[in-house]
Amino acid sequence: MDKRITGETDCLRYLTRQAGGGFWYHKGISQQDRKRKMKPSKELLETLHKELAKFNPEALLTMLFDYVKIRFPTLDIQHIIKDILKLNINYMLHEDYGHYSYTEHYSLGDIFIYTSADEEKGVLLELKGRGCRQFESYLLAQQRSWYDFLMDALIDGGVMKRIDLAINDHTGILDIPELAEKCRKREYIGKSRSYKFYQSGELIKHREDDREYMGRTLYLGSLKSDVYFCIYEKDYEQYVKLGTPLEEADIINRFEIRLRNERAYYAVRDLLTYYDAEQTAFSIINQYVRFVDEEPDKRKNDWKLNDRWAWFIGDNRQSLKLTTKPEPYTLDRTLRWVQRQVAPTLKMLKRLIRETVPTTWKQSNSRQNSQKSMK
Repeated sequence: MDKRITGETDCLRYLTRQAGGGFWYHKGISQQDRKRKMKPSKELLETLHKELAKFNPEALLTMLFDYVKIRFPTLDIQHIIKDILKLNINYMLHEDYGHYSYTEHYSLGDIFIYTSADEEKGVLLELKGRGCRQFESYLLAQQRSWYDFLMDALIDGGVMKRIDLAINDHTGILDIPELAEKCRKREYIGKSRSYKFYQSGELIKHREDDREYMGRTLYLGSLKSDVYFCIYEKDYEQYVKLGTPLEEADIINRFEIRLRNERAYYAVRDLLTYYDAEQTAFSIINQYVRFVDEEPDKRKNDWKLNDRWAWFIGDNRQSLKLTTKPEPYTLDRTLRWVQRQVAPTLKMLKRLIRETVPTTWKQSNSRQNSQKSMK
């Protein structure tokens, strides 16, 4: 029997069944009002449609790679770029500095490859969010998938240093303040009891590149461990960063699974074994975290799974697949490099020219006048 919610009538029944009269009371509708079949206000209709959208089976969650860091045990950076990434090194920008104690790097947009003379460090590939999107455009042109690339990386001895999987919530089914409150009330079962909640504008961990843009953010698990989760308001981030109105945002919340070292390797191995990103992602989530509703007469481990959380992890919704959102390479990074590296030099040269040319001209003019006077 198909248990999916297939229409608005089913959604209304679902909401009533799950929340009982409490749902209607919360929305300001009494039992007498419902019996009189009163005409709902515009505000109420908007609220109902918003609530219904959260349970719409067609409004799928989407999943993306959001961070990839792989170390290769070789100093042959040309081999990594040509044979693993399948890119042309001649189109890449080379700079004589690096991060993570590497001494130089090559970049193409937001795709970074670090290297040094230290054989133990090898070559390091780093793709952050935008780098993943740009690399997807190259994978598309190469007729390869993430699975193909990761297989090539493993075959070549690649060591998984960090893998982030991002689950995008397009309808707001995850209520971050509500989840934070559940953590506070101990309605949160997990391997780690550690959590941190930050309101919009509060100082988030310094390691977050976009910390000034992130809205309300909830971390589950220790940030020092090889597995933890970050849930934040993606719509707020896009509003602050790009000026996108909140009501027009395509993604409301983002749930990030952050994996390092051995845990990243096992996740990649699972992906390449089953080719089922949903199974890989939610097996990790279910292993580490579960949100429940308190039932005083039962043991905590037997408390009922929270309805919103149940929907998020797969109850009454369609399956979730790994998606891509390729973005072409732009000159933004090159322009930033010009501003950072070239512009100061040009400014200095202009200043030198401005200061020295008049003097040189005066000296030259003076010599010419002297020569004329001697004739």
